[in-house]
Amino acid sequence: MIDTGVNSKDRKRERLTPEVRRGILGLGLGNTLEWYDWMIFGLLSSYIGPHFFPSVDPVVATLDALAIFAVGFLFRPLGGVVLGTFADRIGRRKIMMLSITMMALSTLVIAVAPTFETIGIWAPILLLVCRVVQGISTGVEAPLSTAHAVELVPEGREGFVAGIISFFVNVGILLAPLVSFIVTTSIGAAAMDEWGWRIPFIVGAVFGFVILYLRRTLPETMKQDELEQATTGSVWMGVRKSWLSVLAIVFVVGAVQAYNYAWNVGLPNAARSTMKEDPSAVFALTTILGLILVVGSLTVGRLVDGRAISKWFIVARILVIPSVFLMLLYVEPGIGGFAAVLLGGSVVLVVNMTLYNVVSASLMQKSYRGAGTSLGYGLGVAIFGGTASFLLVWFQSIGLDWAFPVYVAVLSALSVVFYLIARRVNGIHVGK
Repeated sequence: MIDTGVNSKDRKRERLTPEVRRGILGLGLGNTLEWYDWMIFGLLSSYIGPHFFPSVDPVVATLDALAIFAVGFLFRPLGGVVLGTFADRIGRRKIMMLSITMMALSTLVIAVAPTFETIGIWAPILLLVCRVVQGISTGVEAPLSTAHAVELVPEGREGFVAGIISFFVNVGILLAPLVSFIVTTSIGAAAMDEWGWRIPFIVGAVFGFVILYLRRTLPETMKQDELEQATTGSVWMGVRKSWLSVLAIVFVVGAVQAYNYAWNVGLPNAARSTMKEDPSAVFALTTILGLILVVGSLTVGRLVDGRAISKWFIVARILVIPSVFLMLLYVEPGIGGFAAVLLGGSVVLVVNMTLYNVVSASLMQKSYRGAGTSLGYGLGVAIFGGTASFLLVWFQSIGLDWAFPVYVAVLSALSVVFYLIARRVNGIHVGK
């Protein structure tokens, strides 16, 4: 954090300097791009598959594309470990620049990549490489950009960081379907299938290079003497000493991501496939949920700005336990029931989604915060977030509707337990 020489009580609501505001804008927009590009691949898999995989069955080709999409999750922990370590050794700014460059370039390659018809087996291989690069990039972007922003602002403004970074993430998630919708309605279904699917990727790539330009003035929060003392060995010695904090981050992130993917992906898929709901109504309600997350993140950030985030986190995470059981009310077809469950759980979801990254950053000391938070974040998302939608639909398909809410409730309870143990043993380093 920037030291302004005033006591912490007097700087609870200290105004941010123009330099800090520009830095947070660059960091926040990077999160928008990361999540836009991450989501756009999944949304357009049914268009991508037939162009890159040699199958006469479009369903099989789509599943192949979704398999490539899933590979990205596997490489997020690797990105967190490698790039997070370098962030602690050579500085935050350089890695933040590298992360956005990797995402922009890989998105551009997907946008212009030759199809299977042109280059054969090299087409899906190229697609796979791009998803690996995106997975590595995303594995460090969210945790490190939050840590970087927390270190930029004065003490007591961590709530502002939580709200603004979450806002930018949710904007990216919302923009992906919106851009796809605009492109599809503008050029028509036939053109979208043939070449129009490339346009959302081009939009993402151009946006990425704009953000790279904005990030050129990012302030560095690691001091020169801290960088001179940092080695790979010292960074990972700190991470190993704080293994309880890493474990806590895995569950802090994993529990909320399981809840998030269940509400944003699992429930809508179950509504369309299992309950045979009208797709237009399902997409409309999912869009409303996205708008609630966008607006709610700013509201929550304002509420907790200048207050102890840890207390808000504990209360919000405990509230997940009863709220996740709302999904048991949706046991038969009916768009009203789907709406009640989806929107009924949105308030608890938005509070948890706003706070979890700052809470994760608070558990790690600055000297190894990049590596520690990125490792815990990557594992939490890969293990629990990436599997949540599949588990929800699978449990429902075999008649065990109760199993998934129990699963998320247990994860949420464990996240609170591990958080309390970790903060008692290793302490809280920001947002007290």
